[in-house]
Amino acid sequence: MSENARDHDIVLLGATGFVGAFTARHLARSAPDGVRIALAGRSRARLEDARRELGVDWPIMEVDTTDETAITRMTRSTSVVATTVGPYLRYGMEVAASCAREGTSYADLSGESIFVARSIQRNHDAAEKSGARIVHSCGFDSIPSDLGVGLSHSAAGGVPIVAATLRVRSLRGGISGGTIDSLRQQMREARTDASARRLIANPFALTPGPSVRLPRRAGSGWGKERGGWQAPFIMGAYNQQIIQRSNYLTGWSYGQLMQYREVVTTGRGVAGFAAAGAISVGTAAFVGAMSFAPTRAILDRVLPEPGTGPGADTVEHGRFVLDVDVYPVEGEPMRARVAAPFDPGYGGTGVMLGESALSLALDELPDRAGVLTPMVAMGDKLAERLRAHRFTLDVAPLR
Repeated sequence: MSENARDHDIVLLGATGFVGAFTARHLARSAPDGVRIALAGRSRARLEDARRELGVDWPIMEVDTTDETAITRMTRSTSVVATTVGPYLRYGMEVAASCAREGTSYADLSGESIFVARSIQRNHDAAEKSGARIVHSCGFDSIPSDLGVGLSHSAAGGVPIVAATLRVRSLRGGISGGTIDSLRQQMREARTDASARRLIANPFALTPGPSVRLPRRAGSGWGKERGGWQAPFIMGAYNQQIIQRSNYLTGWSYGQLMQYREVVTTGRGVAGFAAAGAISVGTAAFVGAMSFAPTRAILDRVLPEPGTGPGADTVEHGRFVLDVDVYPVEGEPMRARVAAPFDPGYGGTGVMLGESALSLALDELPDRAGVLTPMVAMGDKLAERLRAHRFTLDVAPLR
């Protein structure tokens, strides 16, 4: 337990939102006795309703993310802020910046390259000075990928990696309006800013980049491998950026020549080929449509609104199984199996964010500060916590 003069160990900002409610329920069930948790958001009435449903007596804080005074009051009151309030490009920067100034650790669910790159530029030095750990992407973006590579790299002896591939074996779940809105805001930004478009496409957008000349990049993921078909995974481009930041923050321990990609395995034969083609074309079409105002307006009529999400049945029956294969320069290739019986984006993400907040507040962590990644900030401690909540994080030689 943290011992300091602050009023709270954790403040959950956005506790009444769709993902925030999952995170709050997880903390109410799983936080150790004596952990001081507060719920924060714009509406006191909604926060009181949430507290009543949870059956807890946690304090409530009214915080508008456009009110700098309220944000500072919150960040000074707690050891950790965990926030689900996105899009982070619009609502996240002042919260992260205040945490960096005040020495308050921070965890969010961002999958927004532009936001995280700007946060690094603005907040890394301030957080190093104050001792804050600013940890973006503490949900399905990007804990499975980041921990999968990091744990496999350690199991392989810590030697440089030639290549690493995440393979989606099974994934079932829904999508919320907040996730769609985050993509929408990033696409709007990229539409009017050529540098933002380049940043989204750059695997080293969150690092200064390697000092050596890279070989030709790995393919997109579409095609046939080991007799089965596969397609690129829509989250792969962003997750690659987080993994390369972990690589950079650990002195390029994975190797400056490591190539990383994420794919969805679709099976063999004609059915596998058709599924891989459909995913590839559908992903490209969706991202393209979100990039242009006229087609985005059409999609907005049918996509979930911010604050809404999948139904209870979809969440209840969600699950995911991922394999992260790492090929070191010497020694045996290793495979991390990352899986959980939860909807990846909501039930699973609520556990991941909640346990990240608890880890930042309670665990003895590596002596690092700044804008970090889940693996660099929490690593094995977070993996242990997730295993205690029905997550699989197993590493073994790849046969």
